[in-house]
Amino acid sequence: MPFESVNIFEQDFWEINENLELLRKDSNAESIILIDKAGQLITSAGDISAMDMSAFASLSAADFAATSQLAILIGETEFNTLFHQGKNLSLHVSVIAQSVILVVIFSGKTTLGLIRLKVKVYSQKLDEIFKRIFGKLGAAREKREDEFDDNFFDEADNEIDNLFT
Repeated sequence: MPFESVNIFEQDFWEINENLELLRKDSNAESIILIDKAGQLITSAGDISAMDMSAFASLSAADFAATSQLAILIGETEFNTLFHQGKNLSLHVSVIAQSVILVVIFSGKTTLGLIRLKVKVYSQKLDEIFKRIFGKLGAAREKREDEFDDNFFDEADNEIDNLFT
């Protein structure tokens, strides 16, 4: 069950961070960034202090969305991986659990092949974590829906309207 925006539980957050740090070290990447498809930063590993993370996260999500539309135009459902090569730094971008964008920022200290290999390994681990998170979120959503029927929301709207009339 993919989610546009992701909420994370504390234990899951630390497990995600641990995997990102291991990915960063194993791949010799500069930074690893997790972003939801709505363009919000989830977490990161490595030094990102020099970056405007709000802009970076938003642009990364927009880049992936635009590229997904290009995929559809050529008959693909989506491109799962993007690569942007720069003079000093490059980006490897991939989707995890259909809802999370993993961005690996790397320099010439490593190779694209090593990045791809390590991202594949850690993506499987992260995918399991996010599927578990989405399962928890789905169960919480179902529980909320069971607790409140349609009349509750109608009555709440009416009470709020009454406050301002």
